[in-house]
Amino acid sequence: MASAKKKSSLRGPSISGKLKHAENRQRHYVICVRNDDYAASLELKKLYEVLDDEFGAKHQMIRVIDESGEDYLYPESYFVRVDLPAAVERTLRKIA
Repeated sequence: MASAKKKSSLRGPSISGKLKHAENRQRHYVICVRNDDYAASLELKKLYEVLDDEFGAKHQMIRVIDESGEDYLYPESYFVRVDLPAAVERTLRKIA
C-alpha cells in the first residue's frame, strides 16, 4: 500500500510560531473546497484557520494551518471564506 506523500506548497517562512501567543490577532476561517495535489495536507469540507500573509495575498495564495499543524501557502481558489457566529469563534479561541 502506497503511503500518501505530502506535496509541499509555496512555503516561505512559517509565521504561526510568531503568532501563536498573540491572543488579540484577527482570526479568519475558510472551508476547503479543492485539494488537488494536496490530498495529504488538506481535507475537503474541513474548516481551517487562516493567517494573514502579505506575500500570499499578492500571489492569490492564503496561509492555512493544515493537517500537519504547520502553516503553508495554498491557492486561494481551494477555499471559501466563512464568517462564524461569535459563540463559535469564542469556543475556537479557547481551544487554540
